[in-house]
Amino acid sequence: MLIRDLFKKFLIWRMKHISRRPFMLIMSVIVGITAGLGAVLIKNSVHLIKEMLKHGITNDYDSYLYFIYPVVGISLAIIFIKVFLKQPVHHGIPTVLHSIAKQNGRIKSHNMFSSIITSSLTVGFGGSVGLEGPTVATGASIGANIGRLFHLNYKQITLLLGCASTAAMAAIFKAPIAGLVFTIEVIMIDLTTYSLVPLLLASISGTVVSYLFLGQTTIFSPDVINEAFDMTNIPYYIALGILAGLVSVYFTRMFMFIEGYFKKINNIYKKLIIGALSLGTLIFFFPALYGEGYDAINSCLAGDYTFLFENNIFSSYSDNFIVLIILLVSIILLKVVATSVTFGSGGVGGIFAPTLFIGSNVGLLFSLIVNRLGITHLSRANFALIGMGGLIAGVLHAPLTGIFLIADITKGYQLFVPLMITAAFSYITIKLFEKNSVYTIQLANRKELITHDKDKAALSRMKVTSLIETNFSCVNSDASLGDLVQIISKSSRNIFPVLENDNTMVGIVFVNDIRHIIFKPELYNTTDVRDLMFMPEPTVDPDELMESVAEKFQLSDNFNLPVLKDGKYMGFVSRAKVFSSYRLLLKKFSED
Repeated sequence: MLIRDLFKKFLIWRMKHISRRPFMLIMSVIVGITAGLGAVLIKNSVHLIKEMLKHGITNDYDSYLYFIYPVVGISLAIIFIKVFLKQPVHHGIPTVLHSIAKQNGRIKSHNMFSSIITSSLTVGFGGSVGLEGPTVATGASIGANIGRLFHLNYKQITLLLGCASTAAMAAIFKAPIAGLVFTIEVIMIDLTTYSLVPLLLASISGTVVSYLFLGQTTIFSPDVINEAFDMTNIPYYIALGILAGLVSVYFTRMFMFIEGYFKKINNIYKKLIIGALSLGTLIFFFPALYGEGYDAINSCLAGDYTFLFENNIFSSYSDNFIVLIILLVSIILLKVVATSVTFGSGGVGGIFAPTLFIGSNVGLLFSLIVNRLGITHLSRANFALIGMGGLIAGVLHAPLTGIFLIADITKGYQLFVPLMITAAFSYITIKLFEKNSVYTIQLANRKELITHDKDKAALSRMKVTSLIETNFSCVNSDASLGDLVQIISKSSRNIFPVLENDNTMVGIVFVNDIRHIIFKPELYNTTDVRDLMFMPEPTVDPDELMESVAEKFQLSDNFNLPVLKDGKYMGFVSRAKVFSSYRLLLKKFSED
């Protein structure tokens, strides 16, 4: 109680002495530091598990262990969730997007630690996913819960979510600019004068924390650029962009297909058996699919493809170009499957690392084939790097993130123009086939996606149930005109719902339609309400999306629409109240 009282006094003091904007600047630094620490913790946890498996348990890191470890890791993650946590741990970035769209920026407090534990177990034991999504989810949960602790409003909490996401991404890649761009492009935080400085401070804070604990070297080699931009290679950058876009289409559709398959399986143990054994089999034959795959990515960035032949049955074919191409194509296609079954079996992680893995291999494959044809000579390292940017642009629908992340982690911008070309064409290509990214496709299908379109954002935040008006006088379907006149005389409304005894709505009476007989007493007992009513169209379901309701108002020109649940009357929703609520929300989204 003492701590609670002291904190309450602090909140009162803060309201009196620290205005909104300075306070948000302070909070952005705090959130940035904590999100950065989350990134450090999750990276070190995975590193610790990998080292334990590699040296602490056995000295023989043979292929058969690749089959066992992922099954163990996913099983441990499931045990933690089911036995200890007893709450689901959802995929990282979609969780953040959903919280902004439908949860008032709220994320359950267990996400501040649950994503760290479950993803560390999944990835540390070889699950074929990444850590970026869980890191962002952890940071976002920290930001959201700090916002709730200080009783901040929706706009402020959303900004802290953005700050945390920025800091987490900046910390894990040590790429402050990319972290900022990622939040604007993927998390959909508007870059306004209100949000710019907090996002920058959070990005700086997260990066500095990462530097302090993990050093200033990036997870990818910064010395891969070995030639300047050559304009004669522009057609190849375009071709790589188109190829990256097509691979992104495959990634999105295969991921959604496998996820849909596992969703149909209700038994968690059946999911584990099917998914984990499938993953173990894939990794047994293709060890490059093990874990995040950053070692393989760095090999690609050095123009080295020998990782394809290590610890597997193909090692004797390392000099065979046809086998090399088949292996590259195989791991590009199978990485998506490995990632999907990791998720499907119950593992926790992200798709950012798999996207980078596939991108580097697509770029390497492209350069190998072009060089083999003898048309020109392309740098394998450079095209592997540019391929990574192309896949981020395609899979995540985030071309700017792809450009700035790759430029950021290489500590230079020599390949900035090629990155722009490839990212642009990859994005254009996938947009021809897929309107939404892997992160947003399910939210978009449920019409729950918040975008930079403030109109849609405001509508998506509105709920029919909060707009229902119930001060309408009802009349029984068996009533007479006289009974109706008595009710009209006591009401300020001009619409009267007609109900059966079980509250089923059978129509409405509109005063303007009966004005000519209201003052004819001789008709009071001979005219029934049933003869005066009509069933209005359209009607509204209380669970209906507000975007659909707004469209109904527009098409019908009605000022009031009845709200019915399974035919039962609940009230009316009015055009005026919808518009008033919409304007208030739009003001919140737009204010600086």
